[in-house]
Amino acid sequence: MGRTMASKKRKAPAAVAREEEASTSGGSKSPEELQKESNKGAARGKRVKASKPKPEPEYFPEKRNMEDLWQAAFPVGTEWDNMDKIGEINWSFSNLENAVEEGGELHGKTVYIFGSTEAQMLAVNGEEKVVLIPVVVAVVSPIPPSDKIGVKSVQREKEDIIPMKAMKMAWVPYIPLEDRQSQVDRLKTQIFTIGCTQRRSALKLLKIERVKQYDYCLPYLQPLKADEDEDDTVVNIMFPLEPPIVCDFDWEMDDLEEFTGELISEETLPEDKKDEFKEFVKEQVRERRKFQREAKEARKKTIEDMDPETRSAFDNMKLYKFYPDQTSDIPDISKVKVSYINRYYGKAHFLR
Repeated sequence: MGRTMASKKRKAPAAVAREEEASTSGGSKSPEELQKESNKGAARGKRVKASKPKPEPEYFPEKRNMEDLWQAAFPVGTEWDNMDKIGEINWSFSNLENAVEEGGELHGKTVYIFGSTEAQMLAVNGEEKVVLIPVVVAVVSPIPPSDKIGVKSVQREKEDIIPMKAMKMAWVPYIPLEDRQSQVDRLKTQIFTIGCTQRRSALKLLKIERVKQYDYCLPYLQPLKADEDEDDTVVNIMFPLEPPIVCDFDWEMDDLEEFTGELISEETLPEDKKDEFKEFVKEQVRERRKFQREAKEARKKTIEDMDPETRSAFDNMKLYKFYPDQTSDIPDISKVKVSYINRYYGKAHFLR
């Protein structure tokens, strides 16, 4: 038994030596085999990520120098609720840009620009729908055409002529894109647009009547010549019934008694509303005649008070009306273009 224990004790150092040799030399495995196992372990320990394809660079078309000129002109008379509808279609006014750029018909001239909108029934993707078309009017003049705005009263049909600043509007210089890093006071711009500083977010703080005033705004111009309809003897009647009676009455050609009798015989006007209707028509005629008289007097006084330089500017003022470019992005507007601007400016000299 003592021999056996001694044998075990003698073997212990040898076993230790073998274990140490195995730990240093890899036992009986060759260096090539050990390298393979090491590589396998490394492969199991690391997850190789697949390389992501590099995204294609995104290119944006370079902005044109006066690309936003038409948008700088506030669309006077457009309802606030309809402002966003203008942006539903990709409108472009390169015709306006080309006109004011070098070589264009308006280049080098002092130009006052305002916007407006015209609602038209157009075919959009094969469907007839009402489209709000933005239009731009350019007034070539050495002086501002007016610092006033015509506002139709919510209660009455006639307009009130008030300062533009009362509606937070003013003529502001337009700065082309390439000059916007320069100091404004050093620039000698020849382009001015009607701007409006009324914030849409603040409309909820205003009375409804005040908000509605913006819907009825018209850029004003004191005409030196009589309007085509200034001496017109026809008044538009809209008598408040359900449904309303809508008709035209000519105070020179029509006899009011006969006119009223015909409406009754046609069962358009109830018999018991005869006197009320006649008074309504008389009031419309009185208001129209008063408006015509005041317009003539105002024009006469304006001409008398004008200095020669201002008179010359008004006599030589030219009006250009621009519609959007006809592109594949917009519905066909070729048949709805008109030279008429508004009741104050009348018709444009040039339609583009």
